[in-house]
Amino acid sequence: MTGNTLIVITGPTAVGKTELCLEVAKKYGIPIINADSRQMFRGMAIGTAAPSKEQLEAVRHYFVGNLELSDYYNAAMFERDVIAILDGMFSGNQGDGGRKCGLALMSGGSMMYIDAVCNGIDDIPTINEETRNYIKERLSKEGLERLCAELKRLDPEYYDVVDKKNTRRVVHGLEICIQTGTTYTSFRKRQKKQRDFRIVKIGLEMPREELYLRINRRVDRMMECGLLQEAEALYPYRNLNALNTVGYKELFSYIDGTFTLEEAVERIKGNTRRYARKQMTWLKKDGSVVWFPANDKCAIMDYISQYG
Repeated sequence: MTGNTLIVITGPTAVGKTELCLEVAKKYGIPIINADSRQMFRGMAIGTAAPSKEQLEAVRHYFVGNLELSDYYNAAMFERDVIAILDGMFSGNQGDGGRKCGLALMSGGSMMYIDAVCNGIDDIPTINEETRNYIKERLSKEGLERLCAELKRLDPEYYDVVDKKNTRRVVHGLEICIQTGTTYTSFRKRQKKQRDFRIVKIGLEMPREELYLRINRRVDRMMECGLLQEAEALYPYRNLNALNTVGYKELFSYIDGTFTLEEAVERIKGNTRRYARKQMTWLKKDGSVVWFPANDKCAIMDYISQYG
């Protein structure tokens, strides 16, 4: 089969995407486009399970440790940047001496970022600094519950579907309403963009009990590798959106004296398992994903070979 192809390898956290992608990237001599939004921020390598120094040296990665903690970045910006990289790869004009390649690889667990590249994202206005600061101040003074109530009044349709515990999404919806004077829903048309390359999505799955065991073990390894020390170094920046992330939030509460260290670690494990369930719920709605057992690498590599 001919034509330019983007291979997307996805699945829940801790399922084994990194190891598989390294094998695929080495076999075809291509870089990995990272679609994990938290791995993009510097200083969070342990808590986000970012690729190791050795892995980064073995295979070129895009979007790993490329942002400062205070940087603003969203799915629309990711779509723009990835499409530019793909255009360069497929044309041979990526500007770094790379050869023209008809196969590209993207992987990660940030579903909105993957969806933005595969399907496009609506032309949502960029929030200006005045509006962002206004809502940020209100969040600090009034709390999330009050902002949710206002979102319900201004955009009841979005309020019905948004995760009301996800501060970032509630705040962004309200920012759009305040800045534009209309609803966030009106910008979310979900009109799929046509890409000039083929998209092949591969999903990795494993029995829930096995996945949960892997998650628990990975959290233990993170703690052994210095996650607490990483969180302590990041504690002065704990109010930044980048650090509103499982692993850091719980350890910040430990540092504040809210939990014991043991309680914080157990909460990290539980919240990570909950996040994995949400990822699978999102992915299972996408009928274009071809599912494989995570440990069946031979079958996955054979499947990819028809596009390489």
